[in-house]
Amino acid sequence: MNRQKIESKREREKKTVVMMIRLYCRKKHGSKELCPECEALVRYAMVRSDKCPFMETKTFCSNCRVHCYTPEMREKIRAVMRFSGPRMIFSHPVMAVRHVMESRLERNRTSPKEKKRLEKEDNEN
Repeated sequence: MNRQKIESKREREKKTVVMMIRLYCRKKHGSKELCPECEALVRYAMVRSDKCPFMETKTFCSNCRVHCYTPEMREKIRAVMRFSGPRMIFSHPVMAVRHVMESRLERNRTSPKEKKRLEKEDNEN
């Protein structure tokens, strides 16, 4: 994958994460602007995305073998994803469908051992 495609993918992922955090904050915290906690989560996610060495080969952080988020921030982003993911179809349908398609393609490409690990993680949530 060339540098331009990687950067495009990185920017698309960052845009998706910001939209999901905004949706979560608006619905859960009742504010039109991001609250300080959600703003901190956005900044944290952006730094992690900018530094990700696996952007070329991974689809989403949840599918990555190396989890670079701290446990606390990982739980926060999981809560955002669990809440916002199903609701994205109403606010950003194209983005939501693309996300589902890319997730399924990634799961089809992973090894059986990795699939078991991902399924286990899904069931724990």
